[in-house]
Amino acid sequence: MPQVYDTLVDAATLSGHLDDPAWVVFDCRFDLADTGKGRRSYGEGHVPGAVYAHLDEDLSGPITPRSGRHPLPDPEGVAAWFGRQGVASGKQVVAYDDSGGNMAVRVWWLLRWLGHRQAAVLDGGWQAWQQAGLPVDSTICAPQPAAFTASTNPAMVLTTDDILASLGTTRWLLIDARTAERFRGEVEPIDPVAGHIPGAVNLPLQRNLGSDGRFLSPGELRALYAPLLAGRDPATTACLCGSGVTACHDLLAMEIAGMRGGRLYAGSWSEWIRDPARPVATGQ
Repeated sequence: MPQVYDTLVDAATLSGHLDDPAWVVFDCRFDLADTGKGRRSYGEGHVPGAVYAHLDEDLSGPITPRSGRHPLPDPEGVAAWFGRQGVASGKQVVAYDDSGGNMAVRVWWLLRWLGHRQAAVLDGGWQAWQQAGLPVDSTICAPQPAAFTASTNPAMVLTTDDILASLGTTRWLLIDARTAERFRGEVEPIDPVAGHIPGAVNLPLQRNLGSDGRFLSPGELRALYAPLLAGRDPATTACLCGSGVTACHDLLAMEIAGMRGGRLYAGSWSEWIRDPARPVATGQ
């Protein structure tokens, strides 16, 4: 049986499977301030055989008056899209970006949500690929469509109603992956309201990475998250961020650390503040 990668893959391993029809690679480079930049970068050069996944167009649903900035896509629709990109049962998926995994984690999490666990993030991303001197291609890839049958797991998602129903209790530990300054409400470059959900704790996703841009070791990540969990079941945690994308970075770090079962607050901060009646906290 081939080895299954369900958290991380290194550049050397991926390079050994560039011609493997059982592997599917997604380029997830994306810039919130310039939503076309990632696609342009892909056209200039990418991992050979990779197909481009656009955060707004392919990996998110339509924004509504009640949603956050990157709602989860319709499960059937995104499953069909993954199938058109060649994903099917038994295939190994690898996603990468050039921002420490911030965007690639969306593909990793979505596929898990759809029941496909053979998905991993390229550790070190595009920079690690380039630093290793591995081949680069500028061909716009045309994937071979496959039949992808999804089995969505709704238990992986925490909703705004779930949080409202448990405010002031210890039912859920909310881990906010945004920077400390945004969490404290000192700055807010994207959303119209600054601060955080009362009772949430902050673990900026940047702390999951070493100085080389790769994820810390499992032991180092356990040491990072254990004080927050304080012995509680990881399944009673939920991660959030600005729009439910980069929160998956903390969820991936917890998986690497062996702290499995955390949920995603998919709407995250940008959905929470849609209703001004919902409470907002600032400071630590």
